[in-house]
Amino acid sequence: MQKRLHDQLQALGCLDKKILLAASGGLDSTVLLHLLVKLEYTVAVAHANFQLRGEESEQDEAWVRQLANDFQLPFYTQRFETNNYATENGLSIQMAARHLRYEWFDALCDKLKYDFVATAHHLNDNLETVLLNFTRGAGLAGLQGIPEKKGRVIRPLLPFSRKEMEEYARVHQLAWREDSSNISDDYSRNFIRHQIVPKLKELNPSLEETFSRNAERLHAADELVRRELKRLRETYVLQSGRQIRILKSLIGLFQYPAPVLLELIKDFGFNLDQCTEVVLAVQGQPGKLFFSGTHQLVIDREHMIITGRKDKPGEVKIEEGVSEVVLGSLVLKIGNSAGSDIPPDKAVAILDKGKLQFPLLWRTWRPGDFFFPLGMDHRKKLSDFLVDNKISLTDKEDVTVLESGGEIVWVVGYRVDNRFKIGEETKGTLVFNVKILTI
Repeated sequence: MQKRLHDQLQALGCLDKKILLAASGGLDSTVLLHLLVKLEYTVAVAHANFQLRGEESEQDEAWVRQLANDFQLPFYTQRFETNNYATENGLSIQMAARHLRYEWFDALCDKLKYDFVATAHHLNDNLETVLLNFTRGAGLAGLQGIPEKKGRVIRPLLPFSRKEMEEYARVHQLAWREDSSNISDDYSRNFIRHQIVPKLKELNPSLEETFSRNAERLHAADELVRRELKRLRETYVLQSGRQIRILKSLIGLFQYPAPVLLELIKDFGFNLDQCTEVVLAVQGQPGKLFFSGTHQLVIDREHMIITGRKDKPGEVKIEEGVSEVVLGSLVLKIGNSAGSDIPPDKAVAILDKGKLQFPLLWRTWRPGDFFFPLGMDHRKKLSDFLVDNKISLTDKEDVTVLESGGEIVWVVGYRVDNRFKIGEETKGTLVFNVKILTI
């Protein structure tokens, strides 16, 4: 086992590195500590006391302290108010303990200049995790279980079964602490361990070995999936400014497109049920919106367009003489015009000052808005104007208008109203320049 662990640590890039061992006092961490000492690694011992089991928690801390002293290793401990932390942050006790210990391990490594944090998760832990993930509906990533290495956290015992560790402890006459909470089936993991795994082993006595082989196949499948997803992103996904555009034709490539779409957009907060609804909506009329906690997806003519969710900027009044106003992420600068030529830049509008009534109103557009586009003597619905100019559904949400006396004088960034254009009779002009606000 010592030789196998040496090879495993080498594969994880840990040779000649300093390791902080997360030790509970149980069989797993005791065996790992013994092996790391035998392999002559530079090791320190860290014990998190979550204060969840009264005197038993205190005894665990004392046990691990003595164990570190027996090996003449540095020992660090931290006591956590786990119940309070869980309540304040709306977490389960298990998740609260996880957050607390890994934050502390990280801080210790930074302070003590250790390269890795080693936890003693083993093959049986991984099997239980995969079974739990499967029952909760995890995808391919969840079925791969616990990663051997994630950042500075390593789990070198993952290839080893609990039976192997029990045998190692027996041969080397190692003692350890048993956590009483591991006995109760109130926790999902314990139920899997005590009730489900024994039944599965009746069907397959070599369950751990079979699981280990299947884990390798799942990792290989995941690598293939990631390569294909990379190809799909390069072919069907375009980032344009703050927008992510996914070609709708992607949906037709797969018999089960919703899980594929999920892999492409899950980082934006969307779930599988929403992806299923998106797939159904793609064949319908454009315009349907879907929201995650942080983003929105709109079905456009050729694309599914994802943007960050944002509050409506509302409106702002502009008094005469004001030189700059802000609306949402836009800034509008106002000044006197030096000339009367129509500017080629659509972000700039020159208007007949004599026809403007202050205060002006700058606002987001609304259904029912209309104006007289420059060069036309009849009115046009703003919604039709945006469609004719092929303004995407997501870009429509950002369209603003400048109003004078209840009349639109400029569809900001797109077209001046014909009634407020400059002409031969114009005596004074104002120039408006809109830009994205930079911080």
